[in-house]
Amino acid sequence: MTNHREGLLSVHSAVLIFGLTALFSKLISLSAIEITLLRSVFAVLAIAIYIKYLKESLLLNNTRDYLIAMLLGFFLATHWITYFHAMQVSSIAIGIIALYTYPVITVFIEPFFHGERPHIKDIISAIVVLFGIYLLVPEFSINNQTAIGVFWGVLSAFLFSIRNILHGRYFKAYPARHALFYQTLTVILLLLPFSGEIMPDVTQTQWLQLLLLGIFFTALPHTLFANSLLHLKAKTASLVGCMQVVYGTLFAAIFLAEMPNMQTITGGLIVISAAVYETISSGKAKS
Repeated sequence: MTNHREGLLSVHSAVLIFGLTALFSKLISLSAIEITLLRSVFAVLAIAIYIKYLKESLLLNNTRDYLIAMLLGFFLATHWITYFHAMQVSSIAIGIIALYTYPVITVFIEPFFHGERPHIKDIISAIVVLFGIYLLVPEFSINNQTAIGVFWGVLSAFLFSIRNILHGRYFKAYPARHALFYQTLTVILLLLPFSGEIMPDVTQTQWLQLLLLGIFFTALPHTLFANSLLHLKAKTASLVGCMQVVYGTLFAAIFLAEMPNMQTITGGLIVISAAVYETISSGKAKS
């Protein structure tokens, strides 16, 4: 019972922090690429210190695992960039709701990695999500900020789904902290060519914001979420994770005065309902 309570505390804390993380897309006046690079620098340092504190080796088992970690890092980098960009061009609510199409995207495309076809229920869920996304977008135009935000948010969800599937198939033997260390390190290496243009423009306030984002809003919540999986079923953690949409939208309304309209709320409820359904049904299938 104590372990279960610890797991619930860890996952709720992680999701609450993830909800606050979305605010940095608006608070830090840098591009999504710049934010992703610099948050990763602080995150990788914090994770490395934590791993050394635990007296664990940072080395992987073989060359193949390093290549897989780099591939996962590519998908993490593009996921983070597109997610923050989605919120920057539209609103935090739109970005988070679009991101949470990823549970349905995952169950829809994962069978193809096994040479199978999606189940009928997953196709129906995908159609429901498409309807929810349709409600989010007032006008399908490249000049409409909401439409652009939904596009980048769904792309981020797709990249996140691919990363999660590949991680589950090829990298699950390693602790989450090792996976996140190498993935954030890869993010830095991929975006390092942009650093020459970024560094001179970063103010002292932005460095402080990036420090907070990298350590307390990246390394810490990922560690807490990974810890929760030691005591809870993945299904339970994923269901609690859906609360990120509520937290992020609520915090954006409180701190940034971004009030979602009824159309956004309705579309969001449909998308999250489909995500919750898929999480529950996939959990039953594995049990």
